[in-house]
Amino acid sequence: MKTRILATALMAATSFMASTVSLADTFPERPISMMVSYGAGGATDFQARTVTMLASNDEYLRQPLVIINKPGAGGRVGWNWFATDADNDGYSMAVYNIPHFIAQSIEGGVRYDADSFEPIANWGADPAVIVVPADSPYNTIKELLDFAKANPGKVTVSGAGLYVGHHIAALQIEKAIDSKLAYIPTSGGGAAAMKAVIAGDVVAGINNLSDAYRAREAGNVKILAIADLSRSEELLPEVPTLAEAGYEVDDASVNFRGVMVPVGTPDEIIELLAEKFAAMFADERIGTQMASGGSPVKVMSRDEVKAMWTARKETLTGLLADLK
Repeated sequence: MKTRILATALMAATSFMASTVSLADTFPERPISMMVSYGAGGATDFQARTVTMLASNDEYLRQPLVIINKPGAGGRVGWNWFATDADNDGYSMAVYNIPHFIAQSIEGGVRYDADSFEPIANWGADPAVIVVPADSPYNTIKELLDFAKANPGKVTVSGAGLYVGHHIAALQIEKAIDSKLAYIPTSGGGAAAMKAVIAGDVVAGINNLSDAYRAREAGNVKILAIADLSRSEELLPEVPTLAEAGYEVDDASVNFRGVMVPVGTPDEIIELLAEKFAAMFADERIGTQMASGGSPVKVMSRDEVKAMWTARKETLTGLLADLK
């Protein structure tokens, strides 16, 4: 009898201990996949690999992050898959690009919107810049846009897709000069858009500051202007904003990047990931690597990202209606 009572008590104690071990205490137990909606070599892919390089360290996730590229249609291919087919167990994450996926959901034809995902943390804010080949005859943004104004539709401009930050900047420029550009979205994201500029396949390009910075350092392009509210004093102090140059273009096209999970992921895991990723993104070792690649860092917590998503959706809804 005593033996049976002891065994029963032991089973009860074991059961109680197991119930008090939360999911967050054991998560993650295997590598986590992170989907990037753009091709390898572009700014989003490059930065995603940089900011997660410490993931397997004990103070962060203790497991590596595996990057999976699903490029196409300016990010639509990857985000459609993530919203409809990705597991919501915490082991499937994705990189978000704002304004991209919000603008695309406003325009329609996709299977996602801001309510399809749960933000985790933000690592950067990458403004759009206007670039031309190194041997271009245009040395200032005024020279380029004066020609574009006088020759509607003749200035070909590459960008990473439709209703991504690059396209939004192009639409704002068209309104500012009251003329048309020939915007050419590429299927390979920012890397392909930059290659088109370097090869001379287009007159100009609108790309991320980080991509353009590396291309300029290699002697391949000239950067004429930045689509932001202020200059990039750290990376491009001599490059004027479009507003400084006399064009009514604000920061609506700035590319915020961070990580998210599908809606339905357990709250306990979301909170754990939010804590770990915000800390990892703020690690000075990552900051050093990002700076060496010309990549601006802007770390934001989950709550800050949620507020940013809401504000950007409101801004973009009005902006896109006005630009049509």
